[in-house]
Amino acid sequence: MSKIKTTPSSGNVFADIGLQDAEELSVKAKLVVNLQRLMKLHSLTQKEVAERVGTDQPTVSKLLRGQLDLVSVEKLLHWHSALNQEVDITIRDRFTRRPAQKTRRGRVSVHSCACSA
Repeated sequence: MSKIKTTPSSGNVFADIGLQDAEELSVKAKLVVNLQRLMKLHSLTQKEVAERVGTDQPTVSKLLRGQLDLVSVEKLLHWHSALNQEVDITIRDRFTRRPAQKTRRGRVSVHSCACSA
């Protein structure tokens, strides 16, 4: 029996498959997942979300099906704000004077609170 070769994940599936804008895609995906969570938690339809955020239902539908190129991270943040979500951006200083390596970069991440008020 042959062994199946596996490769450990970096934590970002978009980077793992070699996409150039992997970090942005990961942030968008997490924001869309949170949008889906909000819709389920508050029993919102795609039409209701579209009306609240100022877009149309087909755009919401396409986004929920993974067409992440339809909106920017900034637009998704505005959508969350329009849905009465508090959006906090935290920047932590990790600067060093040591020469930067190609893989040494800061990271952008999204964390959502699953709690309801």
